[in-house]
Amino acid sequence: MNAPPAGLDKSTWSKFRGQKIRAEAKLDLHGHTAARAHTEVTRFLEMAQATGLRCVEIVTGNGEILARELPHWLNTPAMRPLILGLAHPHARNVGAIRVLLRRRRG
Repeated sequence: MNAPPAGLDKSTWSKFRGQKIRAEAKLDLHGHTAARAHTEVTRFLEMAQATGLRCVEIVTGNGEILARELPHWLNTPAMRPLILGLAHPHARNVGAIRVLLRRRRG
């Protein structure tokens, strides 16, 4: 998908996908159970947005249950308002995902 998501201009989307916007924090989920990982992802993204971070990275590992589940967790009604865009840091690295967070309002 090359088109920017709704609410994001082409320039920012291009910078994000091209890794010119660096991840300011990373969450590594290796060794976590699915239940614990889900809780950690929710906490991590809420704290990242609350502290004003714009871009973060979540590492699940390749071919694991967590890599399959993460997209579902990020698409929940609680997470959608926090997330502006998603991209893999490298085309061949599907075990990590970069998240562009919405700016906090208010």
